[in-house]
Amino acid sequence: MNATVAAQEHQPSEKEIRLVIAASSAGTVFEWFDFFIYGALAKLIGDAFFPSDNETLKLLLVWAGFAVGFGFRPLGAVLFGFLGDRLGRKYTFLVTVTLMGIATAGVGLVPSAASIGIAAPLIVIGLRILQGLALGGEYGGAAIYVAEHAPPEKRGYYTSFIQASVVGGFVLSIAVVLLCRALIPEEAFNAWGWRIPFLLSIILLGISLWMRLKLSESPVFRAMKEAGETAKNPFVESFTYPGNLKRIFVALFGVAGVLTVIWYTAFFYGLSFLRDPMRVDEGVTEIVVLIAGLISMSFYIMVGRWSDRVGRKKPIIIGAIATLALLFPIFWGLGALSNPGLAKSAREMPVAVAGQGCDFDPFASKQATECGRLLADLTSLGVGYSIGEPNGEARLTVGGGQLNVDLADDAGRKAALQSALEAKGYDFSRQQPPLLNLVGIVALLCALGMLSALTYGSVAALLAEMFPARIRYSSMSIPYHIGAGYLGGFLPLIAAYIVATTGDAYAGLWYCWAVMAFGLVVAWWGLPDGPPRDFEEHG
Repeated sequence: MNATVAAQEHQPSEKEIRLVIAASSAGTVFEWFDFFIYGALAKLIGDAFFPSDNETLKLLLVWAGFAVGFGFRPLGAVLFGFLGDRLGRKYTFLVTVTLMGIATAGVGLVPSAASIGIAAPLIVIGLRILQGLALGGEYGGAAIYVAEHAPPEKRGYYTSFIQASVVGGFVLSIAVVLLCRALIPEEAFNAWGWRIPFLLSIILLGISLWMRLKLSESPVFRAMKEAGETAKNPFVESFTYPGNLKRIFVALFGVAGVLTVIWYTAFFYGLSFLRDPMRVDEGVTEIVVLIAGLISMSFYIMVGRWSDRVGRKKPIIIGAIATLALLFPIFWGLGALSNPGLAKSAREMPVAVAGQGCDFDPFASKQATECGRLLADLTSLGVGYSIGEPNGEARLTVGGGQLNVDLADDAGRKAALQSALEAKGYDFSRQQPPLLNLVGIVALLCALGMLSALTYGSVAALLAEMFPARIRYSSMSIPYHIGAGYLGGFLPLIAAYIVATTGDAYAGLWYCWAVMAFGLVVAWWGLPDGPPRDFEEHG
């Protein structure tokens, strides 16, 4: 009997589907919590494991550690995709969630660099690699598992809970950090309390395993196994199956690339943008991002349900076009609402730097020239600047007038520069925007959440429908995690580097814009039009 026909005869009941969605979504929430808690505690992780006198370098090293985990997601996709297509969906994502939980708890147990030196960051990076491998198998397993249980007419709706659960993992990471900050005095939290969210992963792992062990194998995989139609080498077949190379290319650039850059821009870049260059109070930043994330979770479910009627392509195309048009205006609005004084100072008292060797290397522990050190100080203060003539001694002008700072004084230069800029009207205190502004910030973050939902809400169903069942786990996981791992996962690092080298807090958005523009062209060309169809129907 054909596996597809056999699978249709094994359709689960509504009660079974609800359990499938609940267990898969809960596991996804916990797994992404484990991955995102690192980003939520980036500054404290930098202090503990990547100490440096160069604040910009410290931040870049933290984001590099964040990116390393993403860099190994494609390898995890290959490994667990192979296992998922050969051994089954259920047992594979039991392994991935276990690996993630253990690796995350491990980060909370690593001694600081002050205690064990270079071994500390090396161990942390090793644990991030394990997290990346686990995550490479998680999304494909959960998405396919739900998709293969769902009736075709509700596949977008049911699988949209997986996308909402990714946001849920981010929201949970912020909520746990806020709760720990509220219960633990600030000094203690900064010293050791930040480790508690990592150690909570053991509890979350236990809950996730308990829920997932209740599940049975997907009806599609059971039918394939009974019919003897499982792939012998899913990895090889993913690249040799007729037409699959084109589908993988489209899934990589037109689906995964599009959804990941706006997702990480909306949530991670939005969080760091408010907290760092806009200098909004950390607690306030976490609360507004938490509220926006909670509201945005419903958008993914709405879009997934909508895609069951209009098809998977339309929401992605609309979301990509809207992102290109609205990305910069939304962030300009966030800047104006969160720190209006900074925008006013930059407009009325623009900073210009000139001199020989006037360039900034964010990865250098100390800049080679006085002008470079001046740029490093301005970057760490979050002050934008322009660069003038590259000759003569280093000099700084504010509002057209020269500012005299002892550039040779490494110990006191930054403090003297900050005081001089404050005298010119710059405010470096932590911001507490008024309530009306906070409402506006939440609304703009929700707008970013809607852009993300449009490009992401229908994706699990779309990818499941794009590839044949026998190699579905591998074929969708490989392009998804290359796109998410490299195009999206490196976004915080690349954006931070662009901002650091240009002095423009908004310049990092160009990376998202460029990837989105290319992805829009690929999606328009390669995604199937019309209502959703199973792979067998559109080949």
